[in-house]
Amino acid sequence: MEVTLLEMLEARERRAARQQALLSRYGSTMICFTMNIPGPVKNSPLIRRGYALGKKLLQQQLSVAGIRAAYFEEIQEITGNEAILLLDADPLAVKQVTVEIEDYAPIGRLFDMDVLCPDGRKVDRQELGREGRKCLICGGMAQACARSRTHSVPELQEKTRAILEDAVLREDCQTAARLAAQALLYEVAATPKPGLVDRENSGSHRDMDFFTFQASVTALYPYFSQCVRIGRETADAKETFCRLRLPGKMAEGEMLHATAGVNTHKGAIFSMGILCGALGRLERQQWSDPKAILSECAAMTAGLVSQDYGNLTPETAKTAGQKLFLQYGITGVRGQAEAGFPAALKVGLPKLEAALAAGKTINEAGCAALLAMLADTVDTNMLHRGGYELAKKTAEEIGALLEKEPFPTKETLEHLDNAFIRDNLSPGGTADLLALTYLLHFLKEEPHE
Repeated sequence: MEVTLLEMLEARERRAARQQALLSRYGSTMICFTMNIPGPVKNSPLIRRGYALGKKLLQQQLSVAGIRAAYFEEIQEITGNEAILLLDADPLAVKQVTVEIEDYAPIGRLFDMDVLCPDGRKVDRQELGREGRKCLICGGMAQACARSRTHSVPELQEKTRAILEDAVLREDCQTAARLAAQALLYEVAATPKPGLVDRENSGSHRDMDFFTFQASVTALYPYFSQCVRIGRETADAKETFCRLRLPGKMAEGEMLHATAGVNTHKGAIFSMGILCGALGRLERQQWSDPKAILSECAAMTAGLVSQDYGNLTPETAKTAGQKLFLQYGITGVRGQAEAGFPAALKVGLPKLEAALAAGKTINEAGCAALLAMLADTVDTNMLHRGGYELAKKTAEEIGALLEKEPFPTKETLEHLDNAFIRDNLSPGGTADLLALTYLLHFLKEEPHE
């Protein structure tokens, strides 16, 4: 919505009055944070995202500098977004923080972080030996360009939009990649997990351990960020999935390089990559809605099972997954993806959150979610290692166990771990679903301004 010059002048008067009232009441150093947005549109979803990034940066850097905010308020109107902070700190120390953000943050040129002394005097950046603000477009002195109207309003608006979009995309990619990596680290750290690598042992595996998984996760972080970017850049859901395939293969190469040839996360590269691509396709506010995320995953992979398995014959089936499909009709992770990962949505996440609500730790909740999904879902790794009958029998036994013990104790889990190791069983597919479950939970807990 466009605003008039009169509305902007009235907003400035209200801001000045608030500033004076708060300075008189608290007698502290003040930061007044607003956005420098050219043109008649001063607020929009994109501008609010930019403001939220600035607020987050400001609060983080004040904390790093050991500066505590004694008071905070914000106003979001059609005339723009404003935040006022009162601080128990030296005005020049505070100005040092704000100037560094304005000058060096990628989106900093759009921030106005004015610092006022307790007496109302505005601290000038020249007091720190800093030059004036730079122009958005040419990099010259902003004041000179504004005075001479060197650049048109449409030019400034287009540059502002580009800066905002780039900053928001960068933030979304970093957040999704961080949480995806955290989810994978939490999955391997959950202990004890029957037959799987955890902090106590390597389960039924002889070629990998806890440290192998950590090396793998760090190698995959850039891939998760790339998946979000691809989701943002592609208009069609199926196109997003197609574009993810090559980066997925390249990520597999990075994983094998980091682990000296050990396959730790091939399944997670597929499933977590799809989910990160879905995040890129959604508005940030939707990231806290597991149903919206997984519906997007389903749209991206619609028809995948038919596409990959439709023409299989006993002669052409090479992989364990292909052979299981022909023999038992088991679709594995492809079927999960095409259905929107129902094991994570309907079983894993509810069990995880129920455990946390019951006072269990995130470790205990993860172990319970793993067993719940193992009892409910056909795990192709279990079939490959133990055969159909043993895998089915084991899932049934775990289902019966959960009826008696919804959140299994450490002793119960250790007993299962020993049994799985004895029978050479490892629910690797379910472990990938646990990582997805953790990620969905983290996304619900993360602020999405």
